[in-house]
Amino acid sequence: MAKIVIFGSGKGSNARRIIEYFKDSKRVQVAALVSNKPRRGFLDISYDHRINLEIVKGSELSDPKWIAHLKVMYRPDLIVLAGYLKLIPQEFIQAFEGKIINLHPALLPSYGGKGMYGNHVHQAVLEAGDSQSGITIHEVNERYDEGKIIFQATCPVFPDDTTETLAERIHQLEHQHLPEQIDQLLNS
Repeated sequence: MAKIVIFGSGKGSNARRIIEYFKDSKRVQVAALVSNKPRRGFLDISYDHRINLEIVKGSELSDPKWIAHLKVMYRPDLIVLAGYLKLIPQEFIQAFEGKIINLHPALLPSYGGKGMYGNHVHQAVLEAGDSQSGITIHEVNERYDEGKIIFQATCPVFPDDTTETLAERIHQLEHQHLPEQIDQLLNS
């Protein structure tokens, strides 16, 4: 059975969606959740679905002992960054090379990089007057949002959009496509 570890920093709506998508799967299991913040969303998801939650400070991600713990305890076939806002250290990337993907709420290469997350991204899209936005799923490398693009999906940007209305359409794309793309990656 393929195992996924989901990293996040926020409410965890994408983590919840991934878990629900694979809940009856005989091929894929969400083995653990990892967060750098003990926020209510990830705590609730962990409790609701009986999935271990690891709280990890960013600096611990480069610690060989923690990397070994993650490898031995959960044996991840894929690590999914779904709202995880910290830069992944090179040591961690090397330990899980080719097994880490990120979900970004815009069409990369535009609107990526440090500080470009959530409403910051949506506000930048609106200020630029773009007619479309979307999501990007990409491999993770040592720089924010610069890994190889795996998948993109688009949605329109309307003249009367606010960051909230655009964010809602982006969340719908995320919830629709991220679990499907994970499934495809694990079965390719």
